[in-house]
Amino acid sequence: QLQLVESGGGLVQPGGSLRLSCAAPEFRLDYYDIGWFRQPPGKEREGVSWISSSGGSTNYADSVKGRFTISRDNAKNTVYLQMNSLKPEDTAVYYCAACDWNYAYRCRFLRAFHFNSWGQGTQVTVSS
Repeated sequence: QLQLVESGGGLVQPGGSLRLSCAAPEFRLDYYDIGWFRQPPGKEREGVSWISSSGGSTNYADSVKGRFTISRDNAKNTVYLQMNSLKPEDTAVYYCAACDWNYAYRCRFLRAFHFNSWGQGTQVTVSS
């Protein structure tokens, strides 16, 4: 039932930056842990980053650690993924997802089946 909308994707050169946003126009997001996932072309969906409902805790995949930062502004009902030092291998469709309330204590590990609400995705292409 929870509808999520991603935005901010686009074409960027290697080394560049993008900020993705995840919003829920008709729901409050502050009740939910939120994860970012991505699916590169021809590959399986993989977890990228997680943030707790309060914003007090985060987790990152090793492949993006030190380059990406997840944050949220619950007053604006929005979760962000700041992506810096982008590489061609970051090219993917990026999705945000809300954690199933019953698995909130496990969503930090970024397993897709623990999330039950997904956005439509936003394309990120890193290329010169």
